Amino acid sequence: MPRTSRWSYEHRLLAGLLLVALPALLAFGAAAAFAFDAMWKAAAATAALAAVTLALALALQRRAVFPLYTLSNLLEALREGDYSLRGSRARRGDAVGEVVWEINALAQTLREQRLSVEEKSAQLTKVVAALDIAVLSFDADGYLTLANPAAERLLAQPFAALDGRSAQALGLAGFLAADAARVVEHAFPSGAGRWEIRHSRFRADGRPHDLLVITDLSRALREEERLAWQRLLRVLGHELNNSLAPIRSMAATVSKLIAAEPPPEDWRGDARSGLDVIGDRADALARFMARYTALARLPPPNLREVAFDELARRAARLEQRLDVRVAGPALRAALDPDQIEQALINLVRNAADAALTSGGDVALNWREENGALVTEIVDGGPGLPPSGNLFVPFFTTKPGGSGIGLVLARQIVEQHGGTLALENRADARGCVARLRLPMSAATPN
Repeated sequence: MPRTSRWSYEHRLLAGLLLVALPALLAFGAAAAFAFDAMWKAAAATAALAAVTLALALALQRRAVFPLYTLSNLLEALREGDYSLRGSRARRGDAVGEVVWEINALAQTLREQRLSVEEKSAQLTKVVAALDIAVLSFDADGYLTLANPAAERLLAQPFAALDGRSAQALGLAGFLAADAARVVEHAFPSGAGRWEIRHSRFRADGRPHDLLVITDLSRALREEERLAWQRLLRVLGHELNNSLAPIRSMAATVSKLIAAEPPPEDWRGDARSGLDVIGDRADALARFMARYTALARLPPPNLREVAFDELARRAARLEQRLDVRVAGPALRAALDPDQIEQALINLVRNAADAALTSGGDVALNWREENGALVTEIVDGGPGLPPSGNLFVPFFTTKPGGSGIGLVLARQIVEQHGGTLALENRADARGCVARLRLPMSAATPN
């Protein structure tokens, strides 16, 4: 520890000022002793000069110490978090004024930073409160310090009753023991279901804390399932009505023909035509159900290494209505050739259907890009229709279309671990179907 002086700064300053004046006092006293004929006169003059010197030293001491007290008060205010005080002697070109200027600037900077932090903290608080995901924070000892409204609903208690309770008491200690995100089946006070648990750590006030994020997957899955059923039933209802309406109409017509007395002369031909219509629509329904069964029973891919370039060229040659331009390097890929070829055939057929309506062309190309095998089917057709149901089963915008080509192609690609996306061309009129397979399934030939 450094040694501390018994004298304060003010006393040391006063002593220094007096020491500066001491040689002059001694010289004055010696001169006065020779100049005055009486000793008491010399002593009186010296004492008067010493008094004046002491008074001037005290005045200079106060003048030197007062700004330091001002600076001390400003720094104390900053330490206490009060950034509103400002020093009045802030000016450039002055030693003390420079210090006051910098302290004022520091106070303004700290005020702006605190305001920014408070605004961001308030924003973060509102965001966390608006989340439909439970967020809980625990201190280093495992006691709850934060819970948003979603967490209150999850635990069926207000935060006032949860604050300060341990993770063990809340039944969450097991979730804090794992670091990796996981999906679990668990029963919380608000109900049982399927939950995604994410656990991470952060530091606050120099101590480690735990953050627990719990997402209800059951509700999201139920909502997606409901929407999927609505889309599917809407398309199924449309397809069934298209077949049942003429069947019902023709059945009523044939029933009237048979019941008529006497029957019309051409009743046999009309009845036969009506029965043919009923048979055709019944066959269409049978084909529709067969397509549905094929879509629902798609087997898992049987992966084996094949020459992708040969497979792609073969799929392009099967389109006979126009010439499909093919371009791409020789690649070998680990995939199910039958399924991928079927997906390419469906996509090329759709591209040809679109191109034939506007006299455009079709191109099939592939390449290796960022560790993936990318295949593009580009057409010069009218582009994508304004609909979000392109991948809904049995939805189609083409007369006589089945509505399963795109769905089947995407299902095949996703079972291979890839993606299929449709988008309008940026360089010209038309559409691009982009098929992407992971690099683990594609290697240079």
